[in-house]
Amino acid sequence: MTGGLPGGAVLLITGVMAAGKSTVAERLAARLPRAAHVRGDLFRRMVVSGRAEMSPEGSAEALAQLDLRQRLAATVADGYAEAGFTAVVQDILLGDDLPRFVARVRTRPLYVVVLAPSAAAVREREAGRPKSGYGGGWTVEAFDRLLREDTPRLGLWLDTSAQDPDGTVDAILAGADRAAVGGTA
Repeated sequence: MTGGLPGGAVLLITGVMAAGKSTVAERLAARLPRAAHVRGDLFRRMVVSGRAEMSPEGSAEALAQLDLRQRLAATVADGYAEAGFTAVVQDILLGDDLPRFVARVRTRPLYVVVLAPSAAAVREREAGRPKSGYGGGWTVEAFDRLLREDTPRLGLWLDTSAQDPDGTVDAILAGADRAAVGGTA
């Protein structure tokens, strides 16, 4: 076990858009001796034609593609873990999507980390990013409500409003025992 996480494990990092998931996941994986960064959004971007983008209303096709994306991410994470890597999965898994994803991952140990900066911190981060996640009906406030009111309190929740990415990685490694979910293999 290195840095609080064993090889052959899966660690999920989730949170709202602009919470810092990508940066934190990449830096965490880089600190581990043998790790893979599984980016959930990669599976969405692989759809070249016929992609249905998610909206607050969520069409049947968009929801089906989201489900596919989540199933693929869980399968890939399990594959890396089976090969002895720590799979660091990063995606937006809020509301019922979080326990559904946890149930899909076969690997144990499984860790869940929820990045939960304040809405004000998310707005500030979003303003400073080259890409924009909010728009098309999505608002920081709506995502914040989904996170805080509709997402089960699984794993380790971190208010990262005042943390830089390296401080967040330190907090994840220090709190790995509190991030464990789903028992052992």
